[in-house]
Amino acid sequence: MAYSLRWRPRGFALLLCLWPFGPAFAGEWKPADNPLTTPWTAKVDPAAPLPEYPRPQLTRAEWTNLNGLWDYTIRPGDAAGLPTAYEGKILVPFAIESALSGVKRRVLPSERLWYRRIFATPVLTGGQRLLLNFGAVNWHAEIYVNGTPVREHRGGYDAFTVDLTDTLKPGAEQEIVIAVNNPVETGAQPRGKQVTHPNGIWYTSVTGIWQTVWLETVPAVHLSGLEITPDFDHGSVSVEPAIQRLGPGELSMDITIRGEGRVVAQTTTKQFGEPVVIAIPQPRAWSPADPFLYEVEVALHAGDNVDRVGSYFGLRKIEVARAPDGFDRIFLNNRPVFLFGPLDQGWWPDGLYTAATDEALRWDVTEIRRLGFNLVRKHVKVEPARWYYHCDRAGLLVWQDMPSAAREGTAGHWVAPGEGVDGLFTPAEDAQFRTELGALVRQHQHFPSIITWVTFNEGWGQHRTNDIISWVKRLDPTRLINGTSGWNDFGLGDMIDRHAYPAPGMYPPQAGRASVLGEYGGLGLPLPGHLWQEGKFWGDLHQKTLEDVAGRYAKFADELKSLSARGLAAAIYTQITDVEGEINGLVTYDRKVVKIPEERIRAINQRVTGEK
Repeated sequence: MAYSLRWRPRGFALLLCLWPFGPAFAGEWKPADNPLTTPWTAKVDPAAPLPEYPRPQLTRAEWTNLNGLWDYTIRPGDAAGLPTAYEGKILVPFAIESALSGVKRRVLPSERLWYRRIFATPVLTGGQRLLLNFGAVNWHAEIYVNGTPVREHRGGYDAFTVDLTDTLKPGAEQEIVIAVNNPVETGAQPRGKQVTHPNGIWYTSVTGIWQTVWLETVPAVHLSGLEITPDFDHGSVSVEPAIQRLGPGELSMDITIRGEGRVVAQTTTKQFGEPVVIAIPQPRAWSPADPFLYEVEVALHAGDNVDRVGSYFGLRKIEVARAPDGFDRIFLNNRPVFLFGPLDQGWWPDGLYTAATDEALRWDVTEIRRLGFNLVRKHVKVEPARWYYHCDRAGLLVWQDMPSAAREGTAGHWVAPGEGVDGLFTPAEDAQFRTELGALVRQHQHFPSIITWVTFNEGWGQHRTNDIISWVKRLDPTRLINGTSGWNDFGLGDMIDRHAYPAPGMYPPQAGRASVLGEYGGLGLPLPGHLWQEGKFWGDLHQKTLEDVAGRYAKFADELKSLSARGLAAAIYTQITDVEGEINGLVTYDRKVVKIPEERIRAINQRVTGEK
């Protein structure tokens, strides 16, 4: 079976028979009242929200989407036992605080949100296993199957899987119950910009399931992951499988690589425990100008059982090196490139952390490219895997932030500018931060668009800085590390990063480190009819008219060109969209107005990047 980047699930019969909420239940849902909608709000289908396969880096043909209407209730955090009654329906995978959930209720840190879902018992043959997959649940999730606790997970941004096989009961139906607590600012867990009471640059909290939930039936011996590492200089790729194995038996693995539908390389191996290195004839690089992706099919054989998965990769290299002008700059595929893009918070007025549809998610990515940027900084948030897939296809480079972690008002968790000291985290707090940071790196190593890990933003939860930078570099030596974007730099990492508002600025380049401008701009303009809160908004530098925004933006771009001549290697403008009370976006929060005409801003940006 061939797997294409335009792959669609073929298991529709299985999906439909397991879907317990039909049109009658879908009729119970509608978006909650909300100040703003997007062009995609009305396109949400409550019978099948976000129906696309959610994990493009490891696809299977047979799967069951569990998105849809679930039962929910909110209870005190110390309430004993599982709920015996539920308050109503919630549309998964939209957080309960969002309009698209159909509920739009705040859950306090002292409370737990409960979900319940019934699904039809699948037919398992030949030792097959039934896996329950979560894209992300924020933050502490407890999963019960048929009343039995099967898993606890702490982490708001990483995917996890639960094997349900041994908890299935005889009969036609099975029950999933999930309890979720989100400490928000009362805890030291990674949370980004979530707060209980939104204000200024802090946004609405996101509690519970916020990415797709799905079932897969797999053989007893199956692939749980693929680590695919391209080697640009040698024109090859290494493939290392992660295998879940129950029982003895000889294994073999077939790997097929295609380019534009044509087989370019094939191999079979019976040796496991080390990567399989495959040469790519006439290798074609991945870049913003040519975001070419190779398709991969892997078949794991264990006796008569075969687990087939699809994947892909892009052949590219990123590093900091000395440029012909004498400055240390960022090199893509052995050539210096000036990186320019917006800060992107990844929030939506209708779905908060979750875009209404995959079309909406893709629009954000393609709009950034249409505006002439070659880079985006994903700011203290992690996106669903399909967002990175869209970046891979569009040729949009990504600086990926680790969501910041700090307990509100706790001494030592927030480090002010210029303090020159690390924040103080307890061993348990540091361990949780590393657990979630490690998951971010491991689960996203696949995507060629991601070229940089940003471990700390400003002084937000910054601690053990150089130790953590070194640790991430060991986890992933193929990417750049921007250890401290803004504020307190301790001399380690591939970049030295300044934040300057509103006008651009820079630090002098250092030997072996590129000088980058991690944030600047923030030109604020409120547009009536497109505001989250009429008459209550925030921006770094308020403008009076759209022409004022365009004129000042162009002036800042000219200043970037001057800074580039002095060694500046990259710049991030704040920001791509308005977000709740922030009105400093190039696009309104509802994605309905671009504040500078696309052709004009594209011409300005391409003068900065040198792209055509």
